[in-house]
Amino acid sequence: MAALLPPVLSDTIVALSTPPGAGAIALVRLSGPNAIALTDEVFSGKRLRDQPGNTLHYGTIRDGERILDEVVVSLFRAPHSYTREDVVEISCHGSDYIVQQLLSLLIRRGARLAEAGEFTKRAFLHGAFDLAQAEAVADLIASNSALSHQVAMQQMRGGFSQELRALRAQMVKFAALLELELDFGEEDVEFADRTGLVALLQEVQALVRRLLRSFELGNVIKNGVTTVIAGKPNAGKSTLLNALLHEERAIVSAVAGTTRDLIEDEVSIDGIRFRFVDTAGLRETTDVVESIGVERTRKRVQQAALLLYLVDIATSTPEEVKAELEALNPDQQIPTLIVGNKLDLASEAQVEAFRRLPDVVMVAAARGEGLEDLQEALLARVRGEGLDQTGATTIVTNLRHVRSLEATNAALDAVLIGLNAGTGTELLAADLRQALASLGEITGEISSDDLLTSIFTQFCIGK
Repeated sequence: MAALLPPVLSDTIVALSTPPGAGAIALVRLSGPNAIALTDEVFSGKRLRDQPGNTLHYGTIRDGERILDEVVVSLFRAPHSYTREDVVEISCHGSDYIVQQLLSLLIRRGARLAEAGEFTKRAFLHGAFDLAQAEAVADLIASNSALSHQVAMQQMRGGFSQELRALRAQMVKFAALLELELDFGEEDVEFADRTGLVALLQEVQALVRRLLRSFELGNVIKNGVTTVIAGKPNAGKSTLLNALLHEERAIVSAVAGTTRDLIEDEVSIDGIRFRFVDTAGLRETTDVVESIGVERTRKRVQQAALLLYLVDIATSTPEEVKAELEALNPDQQIPTLIVGNKLDLASEAQVEAFRRLPDVVMVAAARGEGLEDLQEALLARVRGEGLDQTGATTIVTNLRHVRSLEATNAALDAVLIGLNAGTGTELLAADLRQALASLGEITGEISSDDLLTSIFTQFCIGK
């Protein structure tokens, strides 16, 4: 593992691995060379050092003559544990007092309080998984929808890493041939077939670019979609929000200007989280409070990942809607879906006039009609091409990976330009080495202590 500072793994670390606060059970985890011996000193039950791994043992934790708690100890022997070290997990009662007393006791006996993410960092350093898989552990813990769980699980099981390793292996073969040419530089020989190299690099670059394109969807899956519901007063924005959430979240009134502040809530649609934002109706007003709400609406629209522009089709015309959207989203930078509401109150001619608009969905929010069509339209707007619901398609969700892929793509561009221009082998080899290094940063084949610290400090303590 190039450029990796030698880690200090001689310490035995300890941390609470369940959420803090009172509960039925708390789990305190130790990992390191003295994890079993140290626990043996405070555990009254079977002698743990004589027990096989992957076993459970009931007993008590004692601080001198004082019984602290009745516990169950899970014993894992290296390398058959999460960290690949000896690991002990103590399941005690979930009292804050008991947990703090237990941690204090173990620290006095020689353990050190673990840093954030240190258990997973040790697993990575011991080769249990690569860096991309380690980061997926944090994503899995944070997953809050079916798709974010699916993507994190696929990456944790090595799907993304396998794809990158296959890419890197092909590039390494040609890089080795270029390096061989440098060793025979004075003899003017070419071991690497330039035509084959161009074809390979183009293939690799196509895959790198596909992974980069997938980040737009990956970011949506991981962080959700901020969807702003905007429109004129009484268009039915609050009614639509309530219908989408299946609860009375916003006040609905026939009085124009009822909604004066932003109301936000989340819902998962087919595994993708949408954060819907109900806003004040867009109109000119002399009411000071309402005008503040209108201004907030305009600012929130500019921050939206998706805009639902709600229209009362019984009282508006397509021309008016086009003009309103031109004023609200003049550069058309915000993806927009027009929602024609009050379908049940409009004439057939009015309905047909709006159906001719692009990107329009018809609903009757108060009656719950057309909501399935709206949900399908929302999903179609955020799903990228080629999303495989079975998890077979690799989706990039990590900004660090994006930066490394961008650097890889730039280095490959330089190699291809050099090949077309007849650049010397030395420069080609240097650019190809840069591409390999950038790709290796994702999985940790190329890493630094600062990088690892930056990544693992984002984990929770105890993981």
